[in-house]
Amino acid sequence: MKRSPMPPRKTAMKSNAFARGERIEAREVTKIATKAAREKKHKCAVRSCRAEFVRPAPFVIWCSPECGAVLAMAKLDKQRQAAAKAERKERKEKLAKFKRKADHVADCQKAFNAWVRFRDRDKPCICCGRRAAAGSLTGGVWDAGHYLSRGSHPHLRFDERNVFAQLKGCNRPGGTTAASFRAGVIARIGLAAVEALEADNESRHYTVDQLIAMTAHYRKLLKDLKAAAAPAAGI
Repeated sequence: MKRSPMPPRKTAMKSNAFARGERIEAREVTKIATKAAREKKHKCAVRSCRAEFVRPAPFVIWCSPECGAVLAMAKLDKQRQAAAKAERKERKEKLAKFKRKADHVADCQKAFNAWVRFRDRDKPCICCGRRAAAGSLTGGVWDAGHYLSRGSHPHLRFDERNVFAQLKGCNRPGGTTAASFRAGVIARIGLAAVEALEADNESRHYTVDQLIAMTAHYRKLLKDLKAAAAPAAGI
């Protein structure tokens, strides 16, 4: 005798009971996992502490009220620094709107001169051949000396062939002679390059946008040079 198939309602009830059992089992597994996670020891987020503790809640990353206060103060300090940085940036952008072209020329000259001094950090003074104390690359000891001066050759003020690290004393009136400066430049870049530089009378008229771009360019060159020099110096 053939057995009659189970009615659809009984099949659905059996299926629902099975699904309910799976949900209950999943909840129990989650409870066990949550309990295990809470009982797991974590290290305190305060670097000077790093004590192990059991978190009373997932968001707690400090082991004691004192460490919690340290973290809170550090977070406030970080927020203050970010706000101050944003304020400086906003002030800088506002001031930039009032800058004259001469101000942008000065900014570019400062960035260019800093790059020249660092570029020539391992070389002696272009005029006298002397060296200053190691690490003295600022304008306090070294200048970025223009072979053909900015006054008589303003179009060459940013020409890399024309500017070299020069001891401040040599870059003052009476500090050196044109002949010794020229001899130093010839020794550095060659006679042909010097003669080409001296024959260069093509005027350069920079726009404000060009000056801003040049300033950014030489700042990046300086940053890259320092980054490349840091491993060699053991920094």
